This record gives sequence, structure tokens and C-alpha cells, in this order.
Amino acid sequence: MGNGYGTIKRPPPGTKRSGSAVSRQWPGRLVVLCLAGALVSACAISQQQEVELGASTAQQVSAELPLIRDAEVVSYINAIGNQLAKVTDLRHLAWHFTVVDSKEVNAFALPGGWIYVNRGLIERASSMSELAGVMAHEIGHVTRRHSVEQMQQAQGADAGVVLLCTLTKVCESGAGQAAVGVGGSALFAKFSRSDEAEADAEAVATTVKAGISPYGIPSMFRVLLAERRTNPGALDAFFASHPLEEDRIAHTEAQIATYPASELQKLSKDTPAFQSFRRRLLAMPPSPAPKKAPAGTAQRTSTENGGSQQ
Repeated sequence: MGNGYGTIKRPPPGTKRSGSAVSRQWPGRLVVLCLAGALVSACAISQQQEVELGASTAQQVSAELPLIRDAEVVSYINAIGNQLAKVTDLRHLAWHFTVVDSKEVNAFALPGGWIYVNRGLIERASSMSELAGVMAHEIGHVTRRHSVEQMQQAQGADAGVVLLCTLTKVCESGAGQAAVGVGGSALFAKFSRSDEAEADAEAVATTVKAGISPYGIPSMFRVLLAERRTNPGALDAFFASHPLEEDRIAHTEAQIATYPASELQKLSKDTPAFQSFRRRLLAMPPSPAPKKAPAGTAQRTSTENGGSQQ
């Protein structure tokens, strides 16, 4: 990010550093403090503040999106997620991996270690390495702090709403648009091509370190590009935040080619556990239709979090 960071004001004396009070107040105000002045170009955010922001936004995700609580699904997604995170996380974050009960193809990461993968994406994956590649990519966004950088572009909007708008389709509702004062996610830039290239590179390195074949990454790219051609509406949320073109396939394959073939051949491509996990998702009732937030809900959330409307 370079030099020139603004000074972050600490919460008032007596403010608790954890729990609901911080979740309701501090992360949203952080954005306003960082970006209220026209001369402030960026804002240094500590790891503790990053985690607080992620925790606050995760609460909003839980309220806005249907999450799968099935014990076997939760166990598997966290097992593979932690297998990946432990070989790349140098900050010792507490990671949280969750499956969203949505037929749309999407995955997103919140600051501080919250990773979400839509059921629709998992059902389109044919192997464990394809799912692992997506998850390693999202882990890369966290370790490179890309979601924090997106939040820094908020221009005074509530931090949690910013991330929800950028990474999901929540702001297509009138309430979500009202919370940021304009037409939802059009306000905020998607991950840049540079961000995506960095997360792809992290994904290749992470999967190899975790003993998983990185070939699942370009393989899943091909699945997504094919789906975009035949059923583009199902991937709107994913492509809204993750630009994907053919050259990303070539770039990841070139990076994979730097590893010895003998090493790549030893890596796991698929497991019976993944196929059992996928079959369990396929056997569940259809995903619910996206809910519409009641009018005024997002406005109240923005006010409670200390955000300001433009």
C-alpha cells in the first residue's frame, strides 16, 4: 500500500474490545474515520481491527444469507479449509469456513479469516482439488488483505454493507441500496486483475504445500467459463467481484509448470470424502430463493454500526 497512512483513532475509553458492542460500533466507524478527510489516501488497519471487521460482517452475512448447518457439511468444509490455511497463514488467524445454501456459483472472503463457498459452486466441482483451488484462492485474498483494501475504498459507507454489496448480491434489494445511498455494488470496485493474479498465485502455492493438486485451479476456471457461456445468470455474483478471463488459465498453468512433474504427480486430486460431501449436498432440498431484506433494515444496520450515508 505504500506510505502515507492516516492515523486510526482508538475507541473511546471503556469501549469493550470484543463482543457485540464492538461488532455493532467499531468496524463501521473505522471506515468513516479512515476516509472522512479528502486528504487521507489510505488507512492502516491492525490485525485486531481486521478481525473485528470480519466478525461484524460475518454477523450480517448470517442474517442475510442462508447458511448450511448440517454437521457433516460443516465438518468437511472446515477440515479442507484448515488443511489449506495452516500451510499459508503466517498471522495465526482463527479461520471460519461456511457453505452458503445458494444455487448461485460464488465464493467470497471476509477480512480476518471468514471464507464462504456457495453450494452451487461445490455442486459444479467434480473433484476435491477443484474445490480446494477455489478455497485456497479466497484464503489468498485474506492473507494478501484484499478485502481490507476494498473496505478502504468505501468513501464513508458502512464497512459491513460495503463488503456485502461487493461480495454478494444483497444490495440488489432496495434496502441494501439505501444503506449505501446509491445503486449498491456499482459503488465499489471488484477485485482488480492484480488482486486476482496474486490470489491465484497464492492458491497454487497453498494447494501444493497442502498436498493437493493445483491442477484443480485451472480446471475449475474452465468449468466457470463454460457455465458463463451457457448459464450466465448463475454466476453474476461471482463475476461481479472476481474478473475471470482465459489468460488466468494460462497464467496458473504456467506457474504450475514451474514445479517438478514428479512432485505434482504425488499430490491428491480427489478423495472419497469429497465425493461423499458433494453427494450429501446434492441430496438436500433445493436452495431457498434469495430473500429480500425488509425496507429500512439495512439503513438501521448502517446507523447501528456507526456508518454514514452519502
